[in-house]
Amino acid sequence: MTHQEFVAAHREGRLAVHIDPKKAAQLVSSRMMLPLILLPLFGIAVALALTGYLIAGILLFVAAIGFRYLVRRTSRNFVLLRSLDDSRFYENAVAAGVLVIQSP
Repeated sequence: MTHQEFVAAHREGRLAVHIDPKKAAQLVSSRMMLPLILLPLFGIAVALALTGYLIAGILLFVAAIGFRYLVRRTSRNFVLLRSLDDSRFYENAVAAGVLVIQSP
């Protein structure tokens, strides 16, 4: 199914789309380079805690964990919206098995 057909069928409600949550979370994490964002935040949080700023370190650590959870939680919706907007992303998501088109 081409991207134009996918967009038209989705807007008309003629197809059901299944998005694998684990694969979507991996795809979004890799696209955002999430480990490269989180590792320094965890390091700064530990450094703050060890240098006497315990509350600030704990808060930063919890915020980083919360950000990671938020990204994983919203990844399915992100994949669907991005697939509707970008044909290349749609093709990559289908090829990777993240987005599976089902007939209703």
